[in-house]
Amino acid sequence: MRGPRYYAVAVRRLNGEIVVQHENIESLLRRFQWLNKPFLRGTLALIDALVLGMKSLMFSADIAMKDAEEATPKKPRSGGNNCLLLMFLLPLGIFAWSSEASPESPTDGKPNRAKSSINDIAISATMVLGLALGIVIFVVLPHLLVGLLQKPIGNSFLLNLAEGFTRLALFVLYVLAISLMKDIRRVFEYHGAEHKVINTFEAGQELTFENINKYGTIHQRCGTSFILLLIVLSIFLFAFLGWHNAWYLRVGSRLLLLPVLAGLAYEGIRFAGKHRDSVLVNAILSLGLLLQKITTRQPDDKQIEVAVKSLEAVIGLEQEQEVSA
Repeated sequence: MRGPRYYAVAVRRLNGEIVVQHENIESLLRRFQWLNKPFLRGTLALIDALVLGMKSLMFSADIAMKDAEEATPKKPRSGGNNCLLLMFLLPLGIFAWSSEASPESPTDGKPNRAKSSINDIAISATMVLGLALGIVIFVVLPHLLVGLLQKPIGNSFLLNLAEGFTRLALFVLYVLAISLMKDIRRVFEYHGAEHKVINTFEAGQELTFENINKYGTIHQRCGTSFILLLIVLSIFLFAFLGWHNAWYLRVGSRLLLLPVLAGLAYEGIRFAGKHRDSVLVNAILSLGLLLQKITTRQPDDKQIEVAVKSLEAVIGLEQEQEVSA
């Protein structure tokens, strides 16, 4: 959960304890105010999301590996399942940014990261592989597949359109495929808990199980909708690119245009957040909202409790900051 100045991540340990880590954050948009303009801020917001999300996943993986080592002290585990989880989640890009931890951040239950470990190296390497996997699956692969049809089709515009729709299909199939993994399904359940708690909070309701369970798992500002909107916009933007250079130059041109797409998609999501009751907005974002039926699942009360702890930590810190300001 993230507020204007703080973020918090909550993790339930095997013994049932919920560990909360929070940090004071300074987003890139706050540091580079001159870039906080429409169609420019989207790229910085995306970088913000990636970095903070990586740190949150690292913290979660560390807690899981510590529990595994304590459960089987004679047979230390490498945390391979956590690395696999990281690798498959990173291509989705559902992350956020933070700065260094604040001195007040709780450390109970948090692993000591003073020394580098094999697990740290494994997780870092997995992050690199995960990002590379995203580029290969959603940029390189659709381009190469459609390239096989270059001679039969011939027209650059049609080839680019075919590439865009292939990318969209691959993304949906990818989400469907990883949703079959047990660990990913649990992540999607926590994703659903996050949305239900946020929906309750934004409706001004008390964060009780009774209130939270009245609300759904869909949210218009979700990163799933952002990524899907980015892919849909790429279909139209890339359609006007040529198809006469070497394949690696064509792929490079698409990577260079990602900041433009991020800017457009970010403004679209911001607009949707401010017009949540608009029939037109919901119609435009309907595909992204439909995809959230896959990337969010109904959580149980324990998962909702974790989401509530995270949000309450952020709310408390933000209120303390306002009082002291």
